[in-house]
Amino acid sequence: MSGIVGEGIGMKVLITGGAGFIGSHLAERLLNTGHQVTVYDDLSTGDLDNVRHMEDDPRFTMKVGTVLDREVLAPLVEEADVIFHLAAAVGVNYVIENPLHALTTNIRGTEILLELANKKKQRVILASTSEVAGKKNGKANFSEDDDRLLGPTTVTRWIYSTSKAVDEMLGLAYWREKKVPTVIVRFFNVIGPRQSPNYGMVVPRFIKQALLGHPITVYNDGEQKRCFTDIEDALDGLVALAEHPDTPGEIYNLGGNAETNEISIKKLAHRVKELTESDSPIEYVPYEKAFAKGSYEDLNYRVPDLTKIHSAVGYEPEVGLDLTLRKIIEYIES
Repeated sequence: MSGIVGEGIGMKVLITGGAGFIGSHLAERLLNTGHQVTVYDDLSTGDLDNVRHMEDDPRFTMKVGTVLDREVLAPLVEEADVIFHLAAAVGVNYVIENPLHALTTNIRGTEILLELANKKKQRVILASTSEVAGKKNGKANFSEDDDRLLGPTTVTRWIYSTSKAVDEMLGLAYWREKKVPTVIVRFFNVIGPRQSPNYGMVVPRFIKQALLGHPITVYNDGEQKRCFTDIEDALDGLVALAEHPDTPGEIYNLGGNAETNEISIKKLAHRVKELTESDSPIEYVPYEKAFAKGSYEDLNYRVPDLTKIHSAVGYEPEVGLDLTLRKIIEYIES
């Protein structure tokens, strides 16, 4: 499997959820390194505009459909040498508004894909999330083997975390029992151009509000800490994990540099205001006003321990937060 991103290898790659933010950037990266790419997306949160600039490339194919449709998905999996499974119901707002769709897409969709990949034992890179950590307490960075603490099942917010945890368990089970080479990647707040503000993603939401002169709305007191990851750093780590021979059957955190990219949401709002030279006021909105009752709890601290991915593939995120924010501002303004 080694060499997936090597120049001119020409492998056939399937990206589910490939019209989304991360998926479209990944498709672009793989096309640029000589591969054939098929994108499969139901466009619930993806956007054809994200991949339109690739449509004239004869090595690129776009298929619209859901990962719940086994009949349509089966031949795409059959033809692929490697599969990046990014398709999921994502974004806090989207999951809260579509809880049943989130559960079925994230769990059943992953199960179907792994069942299909089992036939030819293709390598599957399975996207997970830092949300799996749950309500991480204290200041210790979250590692892959840490215990998890979640809120009650009555709070809709935990559907995404729970569904992706089940995905991880499915991936590990298919590796241990069926020897489907599955690599699980937990993304930590990946940001960059093309990320939509419509589903609860904080950075594009703040930037759009600032550029429009609208209030920049910070939930609660804004003391929540996050560590943001530039999309190009995320792709470096993702493809390195995909091509390494020893990564299947393992979970890897994929995030930004805590020294340069960790920031409170309150400070992020002020930084966005400065970089956009906006006159927008910063408004603090209580959770109970922003979300329906019983639907939301927040995570106070979400910063990755990157020891494991560094040891495995030498991953070192390099892009600082300000540079990424400037790229997003330029993209939204264009």
